Order: sequence, then C-alpha cells, then structure tokens
Amino acid sequence: MKNIKDIRSNINNRNQIKNISHIPVLLNEVKSYLEIKEGHTYIDGTFGAGGHSEMILSSANCRVVAIDRDPKVKKFTQSIKNKFSKNFNFLIGRLGEIEKVLLSKGIKKVNGGILFDLGVSSMQLENSKRGFSFMLEGPLDMRMGLERESASDIIKNYSEEDLAKIIYYYGEEKQAKRIAKAIVKKREEVPLETTLQLANLVRSVVGYQRNKRIDPATKTFQALRIKVNNELEEITKALHAAEKLLIPGARLLVISFHSLEDKIVKSFLREKSGKVANPSRHEIMNQENKKLQRSSFKLINRKIIKAGEREIYSNPRSRSAKLRVAERIENNLEYAV
Repeated sequence: MKNIKDIRSNINNRNQIKNISHIPVLLNEVKSYLEIKEGHTYIDGTFGAGGHSEMILSSANCRVVAIDRDPKVKKFTQSIKNKFSKNFNFLIGRLGEIEKVLLSKGIKKVNGGILFDLGVSSMQLENSKRGFSFMLEGPLDMRMGLERESASDIIKNYSEEDLAKIIYYYGEEKQAKRIAKAIVKKREEVPLETTLQLANLVRSVVGYQRNKRIDPATKTFQALRIKVNNELEEITKALHAAEKLLIPGARLLVISFHSLEDKIVKSFLREKSGKVANPSRHEIMNQENKKLQRSSFKLINRKIIKAGEREIYSNPRSRSAKLRVAERIENNLEYAV
C-alpha cells in the first residue's frame, strides 16, 4: 500500500505542465475520516489532478467515481486508469448535477462516502489563459467548465449597481461600491479585457496596505469567479444530493476554502444533524423526541479540521482549507408510511 509521500510524488510526476503541481490538501485527514473499506464506492467531486482519487484507490480494493466540471482535467485521469482500470471512472459534470451524473453509471446509492473539494484548483489558478489569477496576465475568463458567461461578459455588461452587489455579497468586499463605480468609469474609456487590467484598477481603488497579506484584488476576483460558475448554488444542490445518495454509515467530507462556502456547509450539517440555533422553550422540550426523526447526519468533528504546520509549509494553499465531516444515519421519517 502506498504512503502519502509516494502519492504526492506520483501526482507531481504526472503534472507535466510547467509551473503546475497541484497537491491535494488534507490528504492524511481525508484518508482517516473517510474510513475507506474494501468493496465500497467513493465519490471524488472534484477530481482536479486526482490526488484524492489515487489515495482512496491505493488504500483498499474499492471503487472511485470522480467528477469534475472542467474537461481539461481529463488528461490527468490516464495514469489512474492504467493502475486501477476496473475500479475507476471519471465523469464530466457539475457538483449540483451529481445525482444525474452518477445515475448515468447506474449508481443510485453510495455506500462508502462522498468527498467535495470546493473552490478553484491550483491548476486553474496557475494557467494564465483561464483568467482566474490576478497575478498573471490573461483574458478575463474564469469559467471552470462550459459556462456561457465569462468574467469579461459581467464586467462589460452589468450595471454599476449589479457589479457592486456581486462584489459585496460574493467577495465580502467593503469597498464594493467604489470598485464597481471605477469599473464602469474605466470601461467607458477602454475595454477591460485582461486580468491585470482589472487587478490594477481594483488595487488603485482599495489601495495597498503593507501590513496586509492578502492582495487588494483578491475579493473582487473571488466574487466574479463565484458568480461566473454559480458556485454557491452548486454547493447547496450538491449537499442535498449527497443526503439522498449516501446510505446510513457512509460519510460526507467537505473541504472549503473561504467563509461563504463554509457557512453553507456548516449550516446544512447543523440542520441535518438536528442542531437548532436558539431553540424556543417548547422546542427544547420536544427536541430529544424529534431529533432522531429529523436528523439525517451525525457530526463526526465538532471543530473544523485544518492543515498542520508541516502541510502549510509544503503547500501554502492548504492554509485556508477547512474540513467538515458527517456520517449518514437512518432518518425515521424516510421510512414512515
């Protein structure tokens, strides 16, 4: 059985594209909490460069179905297919379509577990042609898959008010109105078509702060990416689909990278595990009786699981990774006549 160092080494060897070396985050933690078993089926959504898929397949004689909305990652599947041809399948699709995508392979239920690794991948960030990075010159694209609307379309066509809303809600940017106003003014003078054009404009509005580690353009780029790819809605759909797909005893693992993602995951798992925020006195009296009926998950980790210092040192992207784990349980309401 391969250890984690071997898997990471193989992943880096597979990535022949210059400057791209996607290292899967929280690999040891995912392996431990997923509790990989012989003969079980596991869903890896999102595949990325295949690090999590390879780890799962190397841990037991099991099946992995990997899903990714980005067709460009298909080239990373070949080495895994060569090693685990009978136990590995790769499918193109969005997280929100996971039920439909799995049904195409005849999968209606999952007895092992589902892993959601959310957000943008290192491969997408480091490819200037994809337009995700505010550090690299490239077209303002930001599409993870085959979406029709790009970031450039939003910058070009949306009103100042709508731009401000997107940047504020999806980027949690306090200066959203000023940034939106500057974008509209600038696009009247010259088309905003490249990442560095937009990044430098945002920096000129927000201003550099030497004591801040985060680039001033970060939140605006995050907001546009989330809007282009409809990410938050996809996460919500995927979580509800996972509830339907997993059988009792199977586990759901979700890795998020920013607060908007994590809030959705945290809220979903609290609700589905019977945790009620600020319950009334009447609710408290009836909570224990109702808990088993309404709960479909039990929380495995009360606190967020984060990367250790060693992993952060070798993979800085893991610094913002947050892992939440829950196990599917029987819900009495599901079996009521």
